[in-house]
Amino acid sequence: MLTNFEITLLVTITAVHCATSNNLPSYFKVCRRSDPNLEKCFKNSANELKPLLVKGIPELSIPSCEPLLIPEVVIDQGTGAVSLKSVYKDIKVYGPTQFMIKQVVVDFDKDRMKIKIFLPHLRVECKYLIDGRILMMPISGNGMSNANYSDIDATAIVRAERVKKDGDIYYNIKDFFVDFTIGHASIQLDDLFNGDEDLGRAMNSFLNENWKQVANEVKPVLEDNLAIIFKKFANKIFHKYPIKVLLPP
Repeated sequence: MLTNFEITLLVTITAVHCATSNNLPSYFKVCRRSDPNLEKCFKNSANELKPLLVKGIPELSIPSCEPLLIPEVVIDQGTGAVSLKSVYKDIKVYGPTQFMIKQVVVDFDKDRMKIKIFLPHLRVECKYLIDGRILMMPISGNGMSNANYSDIDATAIVRAERVKKDGDIYYNIKDFFVDFTIGHASIQLDDLFNGDEDLGRAMNSFLNENWKQVANEVKPVLEDNLAIIFKKFANKIFHKYPIKVLLPP
């Protein structure tokens, strides 16, 4: 379930890169590379976009974010204390537009960027299918899931290269690294163990008592999945608009 956070970070990364041109809406705030207060400009730009993110920004292929709808997320964790395959469908994420940008650092000479954001709370509802072991405890189920995550800190590091196309220079994302921590999490999985209420109650209690260990076990897999998705999405933006539009001099 933690992978639902990826969309929130993705929206934020897009927001801090938005700028204006003849082909972009006027509500995008320009952040120039020469601005001595570039980080402040990025933060202001993202804050101005928050109301728009509620309904979505079709120009950037950003869907409505309150709630944010995700068709499916698959986690296949085959090693360690957590060994399971789980599928989450019809995911609804509430709260992603409440993000706060803590830091934006851009190195134009090396074409690198680091973003730190904070999310106070996310609520996630979805259908789930799970089978495997968590901290050596067997788990299986198929039903509805409700989860709450609070005090989320995330850092994204982006490495790009410059490519020439049709006479303009564009960014191409080469590497995307993600790291995140969660202050607290709670989850309720309905219909565990074919509807056995006693076993289901015991497993939900176990998951909530040991959520930190569970999160740490699956974190590397989640971060790898995040990086792949972020890279693909970010390149859609960077391949569409040249550097002179996204980040003018």
